[in-house]
This record gives sequence, structure tokens and C-alpha cells, in this order.
Amino acid sequence: MAIDAHQHFWNPARADYPWMMAPELAPIRRAFGPADLAPLLKANSVDASIVVQCRSSLAETEEFLSVAHATPSVIGVVGWADLTDAALGDALDRLRSLPGGAKLVGIRHQVHDEADPDWLLSNEVQRGLAALFARDLTYDFLVRTRELPAAIATAKAFPQARFVLDHAAKPPIADGGSAEWSERIALLAACRNVWCKVSGLATEAKWNDWDAERLFPFVEHVAKCFGEDRLIFGSDWPVCLLAGSYSEIKSALDACLTKLGANVRQKAFEVNAKAAYRLALA
Repeated sequence: MAIDAHQHFWNPARADYPWMMAPELAPIRRAFGPADLAPLLKANSVDASIVVQCRSSLAETEEFLSVAHATPSVIGVVGWADLTDAALGDALDRLRSLPGGAKLVGIRHQVHDEADPDWLLSNEVQRGLAALFARDLTYDFLVRTRELPAAIATAKAFPQARFVLDHAAKPPIADGGSAEWSERIALLAACRNVWCKVSGLATEAKWNDWDAERLFPFVEHVAKCFGEDRLIFGSDWPVCLLAGSYSEIKSALDACLTKLGANVRQKAFEVNAKAAYRLALA
């Protein structure tokens, strides 16, 4: 089984997506749903996907669970819930009781949009994470280099929990990378309870001037840090369309992972996602 562990659905006609209002994002400011993704998965020999939150909304999480319930290829939902809510546990229990609730595998918040780089370390958020992990759910870090120290401290504070780093913390590929990103990635990877998604990299490069060769040093670095058992493939569709088609993105990441070894590639496309999200699949 090949799993795309990071994709999105949205409809700007029905909900607000503040991050989508930048003029350069106009090409993806339209509805994308399961019917749009299905032929792409088939054409690229991908069997299943995990849909990931796009906005800070319980209603969106409920909608994704409903979609997952009706869509066999959607095998997991990384939704959103308010980590600062003292009643977060009740909210999570209610989500899991809904149709499709069994496919709730994790929670994510757009931490890199918070003004405070230490947002993750607030008492309220740490309390919320404890409630999340008490229910055996995974937490996805959506951070950049600035927030990596807080992510490292959080991973250390919950050594028995499972974390997934989205988009390799969005390395500044268009600027040629940075030593700070490289060093902080290595420190986070030293926490053995963190997996890293090889996703969203082309959109961190120059959208009209990138290829697998230019992405490879960044894939190689996270592979060196996290090892073959903690890398996970994700397309980041439809955000990825800003830089290339689903096929172009998948082919480029496939080439990078294959260059690191057949074992690395095979695990990144299947078994590592199953481990990180506790996917109960054959």
C-alpha cells in the first residue's frame, strides 16, 4: 500500500481560509474535494491518503470525518481542536463518536502563524496536548525554523507521545537553506518520538524553478537526522499545485527517497505513516 500522508480538501465558497488570501495563492483559491483527488491517486499508484486540517475549526474536522466515513481511500484525519480549551478531552471524545470518528488519528494547529514562537509551551497548550495523548492521538507540528525550539521542548516533555513534523519545518529552500534550520532539525530528530513528513518542499523552493535535484539536499538532511524509520511521504496537494502537478511532486519526492535507498522509499510511502498514526490497516 502507498499512502499519501498529507493532503487537503477545502471550499472557499463555504468557509474562510485567512492564509489563502495572498494574491499569489489565487490559483488554488477554489474548491478541491475527494472527486478531484481520486483520479490523481489512481494515476500515481497511491492507494490511500490522510486529510489534514486547513483552518482552525471544529466544524471542518467534523466535515473531514464525514468525508472519511464516505471515502474508503481516506484512511485518516488530522483535524483541528482548541488545545487551549479546558474541555478539550470532551471535544475529542465527541469527535470520535461521530460517523468516521474512528479515522481521527491526530490534531494540528497552525503554530507558525502564532505571534509567540513559544506558543506550544504555554500551560494551556501543554495541558491540551496531555489530553490529546491520553486518547492515543498524534500531534502534527506545523512550524518553521523559528518555532523549532518550542517543538523540541514539547517532544521532550511528552516522551511517550507521537509527533509528526509537517513539511520538514518548511526549510528556506528558495534561499538556499540555512544552518539554523539544519541544526534545529537535527535536535528535533534526536527526539525518537518524532516523525518527519517529506512534504511541502517544492512550494518552499522557487515555484517556477525547482527540480528533484534541488530538493534532494534537504531530503537527504532529514533522512540523515531521522533515519529510514521516521520519514513519511506527503504530497501537500492541492497546495503543491502552486509549484507543480500531483504527478510532478510525487515523482520528484519518489526520486529523492529512492536515491537514499529502496528501504527508505518503501518505508516512507507506507509503514512509517502506519506507525506514526497507529493506522489499523492490513
